[in-house]
Parts: sequence; structure tokens; C-alpha cells
Amino acid sequence: MDESAPLSGPPTIVIILLAGGRGARTGFAAPKQQAMLGGKPVLQWSLDALAAYPGVLVSADEIALPAGWKRAAPGAERQDSVARGLAALAGLDDDAVVLVHDSARPGVGRDVIARLIAAIAEGAAAAIPVLPVADTIVRQADADVVDRAELARVQTPQAFRLGALRRAHAEAAGAAASDDAQLVRRLGEPVALVAGDARLHKLTFAEDLAMLESLLGVEKETMRIATGMGYDVHRLVAGKPLWLGGIRIEHSHGLSGHSDADVALHAITDAVLGAAADGDIGSHFPPSDPQWKGAESWRFLDYAVQRVADRGGDIQHLDLTIVGEAPKVGPHREAMRLRISEIARLPLSRISVKATTTEGLGFAGRREGLAAQAVATILWKE
Repeated sequence: MDESAPLSGPPTIVIILLAGGRGARTGFAAPKQQAMLGGKPVLQWSLDALAAYPGVLVSADEIALPAGWKRAAPGAERQDSVARGLAALAGLDDDAVVLVHDSARPGVGRDVIARLIAAIAEGAAAAIPVLPVADTIVRQADADVVDRAELARVQTPQAFRLGALRRAHAEAAGAAASDDAQLVRRLGEPVALVAGDARLHKLTFAEDLAMLESLLGVEKETMRIATGMGYDVHRLVAGKPLWLGGIRIEHSHGLSGHSDADVALHAITDAVLGAAADGDIGSHFPPSDPQWKGAESWRFLDYAVQRVADRGGDIQHLDLTIVGEAPKVGPHREAMRLRISEIARLPLSRISVKATTTEGLGFAGRREGLAAQAVATILWKE
């Protein structure tokens, strides 16, 4: 096919969406495409905007894909990732049009895409969106001013005739390029420039998130961290079953109370309610109410966790300390953590279980009862 001839009909349009970079310059702990922007990951913005077309997501992110999309593993460099995206399009004809887009630019809109497709339809092998350079530009070596009228800022998505992009990558022979338009230009093929969009600002540094929020009209969410404390005590009684931290433990004594008396879960429940400023376990489950006689304490914690979720809270961490001489908590610690994580619907990494004694002092030291103290940390959207 003549890669510089006008298209004879409506083209097939397909996307290669790149999301394989780490974005070290942002300073974020996670890849920058996972950063939250307006309540959803940066990557999701591009997926939503481009979902009308079939595509390939070149990324290790386990994000849900739109219908008609497939996934490809990223390469070591951007150029490698594009090549893998092209490989995933092996069954497509050369006369298709492929849009290669960087997911770090979440503000992709229909107007830019329309201009790119129009340029390809008119005969360009590649089309790229650009913006004028507003600032004065100087060379670092000698501070000499560069004529900014000759310069433009390049954005993505960039559009290509699929055959031209395939040939450009095949003939690159390891030659590096910062974008695919350079590779196509090396073939001697025409590259059209179309008007870009300020909303296609790239997330490169941490402060770019604030810029994107402004450009995209996103209301910035403010977050509040709340901490709650819970404390509970129950008497040990011979011959009763012992429930502690959501599991049954074989022991000569069990805890006495209106419910199953799981002192650990009671403390955690109070901590969660405290961080939610939502009363305490006694106000929600009064001991005077016979329906809670002998109740399983996991139900109390499940209830408190659901109340937090219903109000949009996110439990970040639960920290439990059990106080007593016996039984030893160590052999049961991981089973407790697992059970608490199940009840609270939290990753195991957010659950801490510790134990201590009172060195023989007080009711706990005399083995008359057990105490538990818990701290809950909750993130609230304001």
C-alpha cells in the first residue's frame, strides 16, 4: 500500500495504550498510572476515553479492560512496549489506523482524535498533536536563545498508518527514538502536525496531579485520618469455651460475658466505632437486650466495619494488644490475624496482633481475666 496516499474509505481504528512505566520522577511509591485523579486511577481516564475503539493495553496493571481489548506485557523501554503492542495486532491489515497513547496523559478528548484521523485520511503516514512553546528557550551550554517559533511541544495520542508503523519498527534496528513519529520520519514518510490540547498535560512530577485536576475540572478530594481506641475486659471462668481474636482456643478457662465474650473482637469493634465517632459497642449491642445473649462477637465487628463502609470510610489499619498470662497468644497469632482480616474485609497486611503480660500484677496477673486494647485507623473522604 502507498503509505502517503489518501485513504479510500473510513479506516479501522485501533489503540495501543502504554502503561508500563514506573514514573520514578513523580516520587510516588506505586507506578504513576495508578495515582488517583478525581476518584479513579490515571490509567482509567484513558481507558474510559478510548473504550469505543478496540485496543491493546501494554501494562502489568491488573485493571479491567473494555470490551474488545487485549493485554500485552510491557517491554524494558517505551519502544519495546510499542513493538509488543504491534505484535498483539498481528492479524490487522496495514491500512488500519493505530493511535499510540501514553496513559500518563489522562486528558485525551474526541477533538484531538478527530484531527489526527483527518490528517491520516488526507495522506499522512503519521500525525502528532503539538502545542506552541510559550516560554523563552535557551541552550544550557551558552544561554543562547533558541527561536521558539521553530519549536513545538509534542503530545500523544499519535496516529499512524499501521503498515508505516510496522515498517518503522522493523527498520529501526535498535535505533532509539523518544516517540514513534521519529521512527516513521526516518523512513521519509510525511508526519503531519495537528493542534494539540492543553488537557493532554503529562503526569511527570508529583505537582502535575494538581495541574491535571485543574485542567480536567476535577474536584480535589480531601482526606481526614481518624484514630479510634477500644478497650475491654472479661473474666476467665473454668470450663467455658474460650473465643479470642475470632477463633476458638483450647484452654482450661473461657471468658464470661453476655455474648461469647471475645475480648479481642470487642476491643477492635469499639476502636472502629470510635474512629467513626459512632458510639460504642454497648450502645449498638446493649447487654440488656436478650437477642445478643451468647452472640458471636464477629457479628459485632462485621456490623461496625459495614457502618464505616456505608459512610465511605476506608479502614487503614487495626492494631490489637491482648493482655494476660495465659493462654499464650504466639501460637495463635497468625490464625487470629487471618480471621480478623476476613471479618473486617481487609488485607492481612493491615492487621496487627500483639500480646503482653502484666508481670503477675492485677487481675490479669492473677489469671482472673483477660484484657484487650485496640487502635483503628480510618481514612475518611471530606
